[in-house]
Amino acid sequence: MPGNQSIGSGRNRSGSQFARIRGQEPMPSSADGSDHEGTDEIEDRASGFFRQRNESSPSRMSFSSSLNQKTPARSYFQHSFQDSHAPFNVTRNASQGVREDTAELASWALSYIASNRSEHSPSRHHTPSTAQHHSHLSSQLDQDDLIRHDSNTSSRPEAIQEVSEPTSPKSSHSSQKSQCHSALTELIRNSPPTEEDSHGTDEDESPSTAGVHPVTVREGIISQPSERTTLLGKRTAYGSIKDLEGQLVAKPEPTNQIRAVLQRSREQSTRIFRVASNPKSWDRQHVLEYGFRQPASFVPPVILGLLLNILDALSYGMILFPLGNATFTGLGPEGISMFYVSCIVSQLTYSLGGSIFKGGIGSEMIEVVPFFHKMAFTILAKVGEGEDKKAAVLATTIAAYAMSSVLTGAVFYIMGLCKLGSLIGFFPRHILIGCIGGVGWFLVATGLEVSARLDGNLEYNIPTLQKLFRSDTVALWIIPLILAIVLQNAKRWMKHPLTDATFFLSIIAVFYFYVAAIEELTIPELRNRGWIFAAPDAGKPFYSFYELYNWRLTDWRAILSSVPAMLALTFFGVLHVPINIPALGLSTGEDNVDVDRELRAHGISNALSGFCGSIQNYLVYTNSVLFMRSGGDSRIAGVMLAAATFGILVIGPIIIGFIPIMVVGALIFYLGLDLMKEALVDTWGKVHRLEYLTILIIVVTMGAYDFVVGILVGIVLACVSFVLQTSQVSAIRGKLYGGVANSTVRRHPIQQRFLLEAGKQVHVMKLAGYLFFGTIVGVEKQIRELLREESFRKQPIRFLVLDLYNVDGVDFSAGEAFKRTNRLLIQQGVQLVMCGLEMKSDVGKSLRNVGLFDDDDGVYYSRSLNSALEYCENELLKAFYHQQDLEVETESTPAFLEVPKPEQTSIPSSDTIFNSPRRHHLHQVATATLSEQNPAPPQRWQDYHQPLQLILQTFSTVSNKHEDFWYKTASFFVRKEYAAGTVLYNPGDRPNGFYLLERGMLKAKYDFPQGKYSELIVAGTTCGELPFFSATERTSTTYAERNCVTWMLDDDQWRKMQDQHSDISQELLKITLKLTSERMDAITKYMLLTSG
Repeated sequence: MPGNQSIGSGRNRSGSQFARIRGQEPMPSSADGSDHEGTDEIEDRASGFFRQRNESSPSRMSFSSSLNQKTPARSYFQHSFQDSHAPFNVTRNASQGVREDTAELASWALSYIASNRSEHSPSRHHTPSTAQHHSHLSSQLDQDDLIRHDSNTSSRPEAIQEVSEPTSPKSSHSSQKSQCHSALTELIRNSPPTEEDSHGTDEDESPSTAGVHPVTVREGIISQPSERTTLLGKRTAYGSIKDLEGQLVAKPEPTNQIRAVLQRSREQSTRIFRVASNPKSWDRQHVLEYGFRQPASFVPPVILGLLLNILDALSYGMILFPLGNATFTGLGPEGISMFYVSCIVSQLTYSLGGSIFKGGIGSEMIEVVPFFHKMAFTILAKVGEGEDKKAAVLATTIAAYAMSSVLTGAVFYIMGLCKLGSLIGFFPRHILIGCIGGVGWFLVATGLEVSARLDGNLEYNIPTLQKLFRSDTVALWIIPLILAIVLQNAKRWMKHPLTDATFFLSIIAVFYFYVAAIEELTIPELRNRGWIFAAPDAGKPFYSFYELYNWRLTDWRAILSSVPAMLALTFFGVLHVPINIPALGLSTGEDNVDVDRELRAHGISNALSGFCGSIQNYLVYTNSVLFMRSGGDSRIAGVMLAAATFGILVIGPIIIGFIPIMVVGALIFYLGLDLMKEALVDTWGKVHRLEYLTILIIVVTMGAYDFVVGILVGIVLACVSFVLQTSQVSAIRGKLYGGVANSTVRRHPIQQRFLLEAGKQVHVMKLAGYLFFGTIVGVEKQIRELLREESFRKQPIRFLVLDLYNVDGVDFSAGEAFKRTNRLLIQQGVQLVMCGLEMKSDVGKSLRNVGLFDDDDGVYYSRSLNSALEYCENELLKAFYHQQDLEVETESTPAFLEVPKPEQTSIPSSDTIFNSPRRHHLHQVATATLSEQNPAPPQRWQDYHQPLQLILQTFSTVSNKHEDFWYKTASFFVRKEYAAGTVLYNPGDRPNGFYLLERGMLKAKYDFPQGKYSELIVAGTTCGELPFFSATERTSTTYAERNCVTWMLDDDQWRKMQDQHSDISQELLKITLKLTSERMDAITKYMLLTSG
């Protein structure tokens, strides 16, 4: 019918208009050369794409597009598949399509004359296709359909080639300097001006300092001379000052680290030899200082460090082999000797420059002892027991020990070389704590084996329990256990670093006091009863453990079977070192700690120890702190400690036969209880329940069953615990409705009023974090809750916007959940809009891999939330103007009559209109908006020329003045046309005009220190009013997004208006304040929206 045809053409929203193929438009460029894309964003350009859904789609339409721990005994812990579904080359940028819709909707708001449906209006030409499309649009809306139209986008323009600034002559000259220039040459080049070149120096010099020059006294200290200053200056020892002519050595590459270390060692050796072979360079005071006084001052800390090494040897080295087994009985001295060799190698490695810690102490790691026992028993089971196979078992076992040390060293060095020192931070700390508790269990069990002289390992059965409580056995382990408990409780009040050493030395003294006082107690008798260790074989050398090596008897298959234990041992060592090193640096005040360097030093130390036939070692936190705080923070002290340890190694086996077993047992019990307390007591109430349960299970598994299995169980439980805990944290950062979350498009006030209520059908969910099978469940549950019948009736939604800007990644399960959710939304007639992602990103690839953006899914996506909101608002406005068309049809008013604004608009009821909460809500909002403000202006306005029409249409909602007031202003405005890409003004420009936009679209970009912001300015709105009327500088870059027609009020005309029509100028200022308030409200809301 003719009316319908006029409606369809009146607002120029024909089917061909929406479905036309949009050609590429030139992208605007600013005057400064920066390109401006047709997008809006806070930080980034908005882009997206959408695809047409298949005709058979069930839905009408879719849019496309540390806990605080005590210090342990020796450690420190700080308190997919279908990529073909959505090939990337089909991705299209829909921002330009959204912009065209936005511009067209703005023109609808201004096409008031055409809205009267006058058939004689020049703008009422239409085609049959137009009427056909309008009919189709009406039927679609009756079925609660909002039309989605495909658009081809212009390809992204080539980015402007950025050319680097040419190097300045000064910097070029500086860059050409070689690092190996002579220091003397540098001094000459940079020397201050001579006396002849200087002017005024004598006049500026104070009388008190004139003629007085500083002199060098002892050790390079600069001071002023006095009456006590010697006439003959002190001769400086040769080599004590750096050679000014020495060439600077470039820092070696990581691949040449070994060569660099060897080169430095060679240079230092050459310098030392040169000084030693040249007596003229000797200085008596230097010889006394560095040859006698300093070494003498290091004697107390060396004694303390030596005592610590002895105690560790008795507790760790003694049980290096499972002494309870008959095959390994009597290997306590060999274990102690291997312990000392490992200590000496590590001490020399760290003290001779390998470590940044000059006084660091290297020793065996107590936590690896259980793995040594695991390896020993694995080899024993593989080779077999018996006297005839004992030599093969021992040769294979000790070879496996040494190879595990070499393996550990290789892993350490590779980690340091590849700079993986921080990698350990990704390992769950509670698993390490559980492993430490398992080691504590093992030590307590080992303490029982050693103290009670049990045969074989501790077995958890009735016969073992009966043996432990026999009259001749119970005292052997009860006494050391009580002593360990006493020491542990005493250390709550006694914090002195020598408490442990004094306590155990006191036990030895008291023991031998009673031996001397009681005649019946003899050393042989006490050895027979299990109170003193058996004496080693006479004449047994300290290097006797080397006699165990026999490569002909070594069973390599047995060694291969022990590789899992080796790897577990290495894994445990790797966990400790990157934790202890930073903690040691914090305790000693060392700020230049390089974890990667320390890892390389540990690699060299462990590899050398393995090649020397010994075992693993590492930088011990507690011993190192005690040693350095007692005065041993020197490399000389470290070398002295290594020498003293070698002396103990030589005489060590003789001492073993006189050490009370209760001392070693108390040491082992103390360490075991301390580690178990750290794992089970100190963590109570400080970790999550699931984490504590994981720790407990690891401790029990490692202690009662197997160490390697315990670590594997811990890793599995940590993964389960992580999933459970992470799933409890919602991935939904915030939920907003479109009435609150609006785009930054400056729309006509009538459209803004409609969107304020109709925007509630736009539901925004801001997601964050990594979306995986654990967290996506909560998201899917929330979406289903929105679609539940009761909730949907209270708050119907038309668009669901998922903001993925803060999402770090999406796994396959989450991607499938999004696809499943989209099918559910399609059934409910809800459009899924995804924003904040790029197709090239990991998130975009993950979603494309599950086929989320296939043709039949109809998911719209955009690179910014702003563009997504603009798209949703455009679709709602299309429904609004369709409702206005129905309103006009119902009124059936002649075009030449001006009908007063009705109190209430009556619309024929239709079952198809009220059978959905969403349609009912849109109907109510549109009716209310039309009732409050009829967008169809009086018919007489069509006789007015521009810019009066535009002034009346723009200011009608912010001013109560009529045409008899505004007609005087028309002569002050000048028509200006701008082609797409033309820049109107830039930040800092002087405001030279106030603009009314008649046709087209402008874009304003703001670049604040806090971020970027942009807004679109459509037809029927104003631009540049605040800087112009306030006489302040421009704050944005504003350019024509599309070809524009504007009416401008410039400075001269504004002054003339103020002189001739002060009332009009005052009204313009009031309007400016109202518009500015609206702008600030929109900017504030969007800033809060994007920052949340």
